[in-house]
Amino acid sequence: MTTDLTSSTITAMLSEAREAPQVVARLLDANTPLCRDVGERLRASPPPFAVTCARGSSDNAATFVKYLLEIHSGLVTASVGPSVTSVYEARPRMRDALFLAVSQSGRSPDILNLAQAGRDDGALTVALVNDTSSPLASTCEVVLPLHAGPERSVAATKSFIAALASGLQLVAHWSQDKELLAALDSLPDILAKAAAIDWSAALPELSQADNLFVVGRGVGFAVAQEAALKLKETSGVHAEAMSAAELMHGPWTLAGDHFPILVLSQRDETLGGVNDLVTKLNEQGVPVVVAGAAEGPATVMLPSVENVHPYLAPIAMIQSFYPLVNAIALARGRNPDNPPRLRKVTETV
Repeated sequence: MTTDLTSSTITAMLSEAREAPQVVARLLDANTPLCRDVGERLRASPPPFAVTCARGSSDNAATFVKYLLEIHSGLVTASVGPSVTSVYEARPRMRDALFLAVSQSGRSPDILNLAQAGRDDGALTVALVNDTSSPLASTCEVVLPLHAGPERSVAATKSFIAALASGLQLVAHWSQDKELLAALDSLPDILAKAAAIDWSAALPELSQADNLFVVGRGVGFAVAQEAALKLKETSGVHAEAMSAAELMHGPWTLAGDHFPILVLSQRDETLGGVNDLVTKLNEQGVPVVVAGAAEGPATVMLPSVENVHPYLAPIAMIQSFYPLVNAIALARGRNPDNPPRLRKVTETV
């Protein structure tokens, strides 16, 4: 018998995850004028490419923005390693590019170094940052505050969701896509529904696993990365994010009775391939937990918010996932708020 995750032990992580719908509503309202201005500027002078710069959960959010920019805006986007400038002292050419730095604290020296290099070379530097008094906010030309407020838990939740929403808002206003803008307005309500969805059916399977894959594809790959990271840091599970396409090239040989797969899927052009993967995994006897739009035989099928724009669906899924990973951590005897050897602000060079 499983536990209803909506009534599970209230940690700081779970409490902060539940704030995300209000955080996103605040962000969308406050940042609309900023995003309109940046969008107008980008339309007047289209960048030849984009660069993202981030670490940890923020880098997962940057992956989401990369897919949005490449799929929706047709803009080649590179994730540049901050060590390129901070350690190797190289200066990649970024003139006229759109440079996006994503950070909760805005204080890591390597992120600051790359952001300064981008600005010095003539890129339009934009910071998606929670701390607007941080050095990163001072370094970048444009600041899009995440409006998440303080996070006490080491494991970021509401600030990650805010970063996804911020990137989506920027792309929507840049493109002036009316359908996407209308969908964006519904995001706080969608998140509230997603937060109330119970994924406890997955708890027995995932809490007993020491190794697993989290699978996503396209715009959903970023939340697969985030889910895998959260399983590592809060629950001590060796979880690896894997593209549904890459999994078929060899890694799936690892999966089996004690190595389950969590599949997160949205209803878009990737769905057919993801459905085929779920069917093949089931035929191989691999335990599969499926959330989102995917269909087919699975060990566990999790509910999700229906009729959601495919760009919003991954954000809703990570909102539903956070209570599950909180429960997994507690079931494994760990405190998700204070993982061993981790601290809230990590400063790397």
